[in-house]
Amino acid sequence: MENNNQDQSFDKFADKFEKNIYGSTKGRLRHELLVHHLHDCISLQTLPLDVLDAGGGTGVMSEMMINLGHKVTLSDISSDVLSLAKKKLGENINLDIQHRDILSLSNNRQYDLVVCHAVLEWLQHPSEVIRKLVDLVKPGGHLSLSFFNHDAQLFGNMLYGNFDYVEQGMTSKNIVRLSPKNPQKPKVIISQLESLPVKVIKQAGIRCFHDYLKQPEKQISEYEQLKHLEIQYGSSEPYLWLGKYFLIIAQKDS
Repeated sequence: MENNNQDQSFDKFADKFEKNIYGSTKGRLRHELLVHHLHDCISLQTLPLDVLDAGGGTGVMSEMMINLGHKVTLSDISSDVLSLAKKKLGENINLDIQHRDILSLSNNRQYDLVVCHAVLEWLQHPSEVIRKLVDLVKPGGHLSLSFFNHDAQLFGNMLYGNFDYVEQGMTSKNIVRLSPKNPQKPKVIISQLESLPVKVIKQAGIRCFHDYLKQPEKQISEYEQLKHLEIQYGSSEPYLWLGKYFLIIAQKDS
């Protein structure tokens, strides 16, 4: 995670973060859908790529990239989550772990693929980081950007009857450390990317249906069918705008 001014770090919360996110169908489905869309847009099975996993936390996406034979730089501001990543990934000549924020990454190096998933919603000033991420992509390379969806958060809270919370602008005096503090609006992020030297080639909602099920037990008992339908409809209107997370894959101008 990033650390500009009041950006969120998960030091002292790393184990809880790992368990809450990836110890549930929410985390599993989010990761598997992201991987599906990356494979759908980028030739991950061909030549080894130079990959930056920016704000990559405990290295879940980095592990997948390394297993495919790619060279990965994993960066994060939390030393605790990077400690978990080191235990998970071990020593690997294709892995470079950097304890730093995104804005401090060197401009002297660019990457074939920059992945920045579930980071923007923890930042005070995400637009500055987006510009930096684009700068770090090689000409013709790709940026994969996913973030907590403000519009889906509002929709979900209305469904749950949290009317006062919505009327207060979805802000609370009680700070929950694992609750994203700055959800982003997909169309705002898309608009910003359109002003930069990249072309958006993929838009998808992540968990368009999972979180809204009236029978939550089906998240587990019928997981594979649910995942199939998420893939089938997650890139289509109007469902993509309902995803709890939103994914954008963009290609940098050559």
